[in-house]
Amino acid sequence: MPTLPEKAQQIVQAHAGLIHRVVIACQNRAMVPDLEDILKQAQDNGWTDLVGSIRKILAGQREVGAFRQLDEEDFIIIESILLGLQNPATLPDLSQEFDANMAAPGLAAMIHAARGGSLEALQLVANMATQMLQAGGDMARIAGIVRPLVTGERDADKLCQGMSDAGQKLVLGILRELAKVEGH
Repeated sequence: MPTLPEKAQQIVQAHAGLIHRVVIACQNRAMVPDLEDILKQAQDNGWTDLVGSIRKILAGQREVGAFRQLDEEDFIIIESILLGLQNPATLPDLSQEFDANMAAPGLAAMIHAARGGSLEALQLVANMATQMLQAGGDMARIAGIVRPLVTGERDADKLCQGMSDAGQKLVLGILRELAKVEGH
């Protein structure tokens, strides 16, 4: 995948599973039987503009200019899908793991804000968990601990259960960052 600015790279990597599924579905819809369920779930979680744009791509829209009205994150995802359709070598690496040092502070901040009652943060955390669940592996396991983290669970052994070293590193990083922002 070509080098993107750091923020764009993180967005693309966080949505790698969805991006790949849409590109595959554009080539052969039967290869992605769960896409409609994923799109419905994303729409239910408030990603209506993104889902509408993905549906346009599935219907044949390939002009990037048609999507300029999207917010930054949605546009980056759509642009990655369109680039992937033109050149599969630009697709994000599905095997690349999150950099725990980069991801933990952002995740912890969102979890802390959601715990504090921010509806916007709660929606962002829910959307993030949905994407992580779709990615599978440790990301799906981390999606499963988001709610306990929001409700106050801080037992590292319990939260890290069944995760690889990389997953544990991310969870421990989140816990460290939460301890900082919670004043513990």
